Amino acid sequence: MRSDSDSDTTNDHKSGGMREQRHQRMRLEISREAARLFWEHGVAATSGEQIANAVGISVRTLWRYFRNKESCAEPVLAQDVEECVAVLRRWPREVSLEDHLFEWATNRPKNPDQQSYDDAVIKMTVLAEKEPDLRAAWLMTHDRIERELAEIIADRLRRSADDIEVRLHAAAATAVLRVISEDVSAALMAGADRASLGNPIKHMAHAVRVATGGAVGDPVDP
Repeated sequence: MRSDSDSDTTNDHKSGGMREQRHQRMRLEISREAARLFWEHGVAATSGEQIANAVGISVRTLWRYFRNKESCAEPVLAQDVEECVAVLRRWPREVSLEDHLFEWATNRPKNPDQQSYDDAVIKMTVLAEKEPDLRAAWLMTHDRIERELAEIIADRLRRSADDIEVRLHAAAATAVLRVISEDVSAALMAGADRASLGNPIKHMAHAVRVATGGAVGDPVDP
């Protein structure tokens, strides 16, 4: 039989989890608005007050969520890397990288909320090219991807994640993901039509194979 204290502990845990979810949702909402303002006005010309007003909160509340205005970009980039890592972790051994990414892109939700998030990521990716503080956050996200890729590649090649060849493959593959993401994002923000970009997934999968000397990208034995 559960005691009242057990029930209180469970309720406190649920309440804490809900508060954390609300906290993360608010951080992401602020991050999206910051991305929009940074793009429209530039980072230097965007104030914390403008970001707070865009979200409908006080400046004091904004600084409870973020240490400075530049850090407002981090949740958008963090969510992007979480999605990327999750996709790579689900990569079946018997499936090529191209086919896996194509299936993901085909089945990915397409709704206004997702589009808003994607637009924010694209803007932050382009701005990170010329804004040092944003660049630092952008590169840190790819450091996380590289570490995860080392584990994924090690599993596919049945080698240790500490193996120097595995680490080199992970570094090369991560560089491919970063450079192509930057190139596609820059083209889109310059007004390019998505159809004119060709097949970025095919390009990415091919580039990963080339960068890793053919070691990564093809199906492997289950």
